[in-house]
Amino acid sequence: MADEADIANQVVETNLKHHLAKISQATAANADNTECEECGDEINPARRKAAPWATTCIECQSILEQRRRHVAR
Repeated sequence: MADEADIANQVVETNLKHHLAKISQATAANADNTECEECGDEINPARRKAAPWATTCIECQSILEQRRRHVAR
């Protein structure tokens, strides 16, 4: 019989697989897109290499994160 730790591990594993699949799909769909979806500028190649799923340039991503932090307060 599974104990609580086993059940928790199964939940985490299932969630991780789900999130990895979503990242993989987003990366594949975004492979040819080099423009920021916010400003239209080119996404820096170094950013694309580090985060191939990125759909925004560093500047726009920073602004989006600041807005999210502001709203969360």
